[in-house]
Amino acid sequence: MNGRCTAPNKTMSSYSKPLRRSMANRQIAGVCGGIAEYLELDATMIRVAYVLLSILSAAFPGFLVYVILWIIIPEREYY
Repeated sequence: MNGRCTAPNKTMSSYSKPLRRSMANRQIAGVCGGIAEYLELDATMIRVAYVLLSILSAAFPGFLVYVILWIIIPEREYY
């Protein structure tokens, strides 16, 4: 090694898809549906986990976090 840092090679297998709010899998704003599509999980599981985390954790203000995610995560432009 010569002490220089090199950037890792970017290949198609290392490409990550962007996080977007879901248009098809939404109940309120598509935040949980978008997270489920991004993680390739069932949206119902994400919603249940989010509600349980919000209720059982005093340090996780669920409603406020949801609104912030609603503002930050862009909506998917296509279905």
